Formats: sequence, C-alpha cells, structure tokens
Amino acid sequence: MAAPTSFLSEIVALFGRPVAENPTQYMHEQAFASLGLPWRYVTLEVPPESLPDAVRGMRAMNFAGANCTIPHKIAVMEHLDEITPTARKIGAVNTLVRQADGSLLGENTDGKGFICSVRETGLDLSGVGAVVLGAGGAARAIAVELAVAGAGALTIVNRTEGRGAELAAQVQERTGVPTTFAPWSGPYAVPADTQLLVNATSIALFPDVEDEVPVDYSTLRSGLVVSDVIPNPPDTPFLRKARAAGATTLDGLGMLVYQGAIAFKMWTGHEAPVDVMRGALEEVFSGGD
Repeated sequence: MAAPTSFLSEIVALFGRPVAENPTQYMHEQAFASLGLPWRYVTLEVPPESLPDAVRGMRAMNFAGANCTIPHKIAVMEHLDEITPTARKIGAVNTLVRQADGSLLGENTDGKGFICSVRETGLDLSGVGAVVLGAGGAARAIAVELAVAGAGALTIVNRTEGRGAELAAQVQERTGVPTTFAPWSGPYAVPADTQLLVNATSIALFPDVEDEVPVDYSTLRSGLVVSDVIPNPPDTPFLRKARAAGATTLDGLGMLVYQGAIAFKMWTGHEAPVDVMRGALEEVFSGGD
C-alpha cells in the first residue's frame, strides 16, 4: 500500500457543554471514511465563557467548520461574519462554515433536516396546517422552516404561555405565515384540519423512554403525519400510539441525520452518504448490538 502524499486533515468540531454523549462525531467520521475523505470531526467541551476563544481558535487553526449545540446556538452568532437569512429568522445557529475567503458563515440546519425528513413521507408542505408541540430551540427551527417551506398555518402548543405566545408572534412576524398559540393545560386535542403534528419537546428522551406526550390520542387519525424529534429511542410511545390510530409516523433519527447531511455537504462539497450516517446513529442508539 502506497504511503499518503499528504498528512493534512480537514478538521470540523462540535462546540457545546455537555457533549460527551453527543453522537455527531461518530456519524460524521463514518461518513468521511465511507467516501475516503481525509477529514476529522472532534467533540470539544466549551464552556460559555470560552466560546469567543473557541471561535478565534477555529479561525487560527483553519477549521473547515463546526457544529454548535447547547448552550452556544444563540451566543455564537455575534462571533460570525455572516448569517443566513433563515438562521436569522430562527435566531440561532448550529452550523459554522469556513468560506473561501476565510470568513465564517452561520447556518441552522435543524429545521432543514426536519423538512427533508418530512418530505420522505410524501406530504406536500404547501398550504399545510401544522401543530408544533413545544416552544424550545427545536420547535423554533421547525416552525420557521415549515413557514419557509410554504405551510399555510401554524399552531404552537406549549405549557408556558409566555414562551409559547412569544414564539408564535415571532414566527408570524418573521415569516408572514399565520401562527397562533394554544395553551397546553391537559391532553391536547388535535384540530381536525391538521395535516402535520410535531412533538418538538424532550418528552420520552432517554432515559425517560416510557413518558407519553399528553395529547388526546382519539383525535389522531389516518391521513395525519405525526413526527417526533426524539432520536433516542427512535420509536417513542407517542409514535406507537399515533400508528395505532392510523397516522403516518416519522421518527427523530431522520431529522438528526439530514441536519448532519446538510452540514456535511456545506463543509465538504460532497453529497452526504445518508444511509451510512443513519446506520451509524442506529448503531450508537442500539448500544452497538
């Protein structure tokens, strides 16, 4: 076997805290290897007070890009040279890309990954009526991207009225799509004109895998697409009950894979090996069995 002619690797990283259990590195390293790319992905624990130094460091060391997770998705924006219009509407960034001139671009691929995943079901998002459960970062990204994709009307359902109403107002103001808030004080009855229902909360995330999303499951039906952003476990009680009611279901692995695939192409210029990436995550979440 011939020796390599270059020992230089392109580096991308994850900035966050905590990050020890985040599987993104494994997913991307498997993808790089499958295409024979001399790229490396490193997971770095970065406390909030060190974020400015981390961004300066990635510039100095010529990193090709990075992902940002909690607690940096909003704070990182002031340290970048350019932010995409959609990321500005969302108000958060999860992907950094070093551009040809050395400047850093901020993008949010979370909601875009969700849209790619939903489209696999065949659902036409043009004019769709969607209900988003939750008002955190995932809900914000998903709601904005649904609006950009052509949704006709959105409803934000949340236990904390102030946070939910604020998100609904922001989505409508920034996208022009009618967005209302609905309080979540008990099992939520899904309106009959809903085509897409999304759980964007952390309910049933490992280790609380048997927790149930409080909706009125008798209001779920055939023809409704029900999605859960929880990737671990992929098949949640919410999705199992939705399937039993005749709904089409979509697990959280798809969103996680596609948001990574979008970042992969932005960094490398190559189409991402989506099957390899999903297989890597399935291996991680199954415990390697």
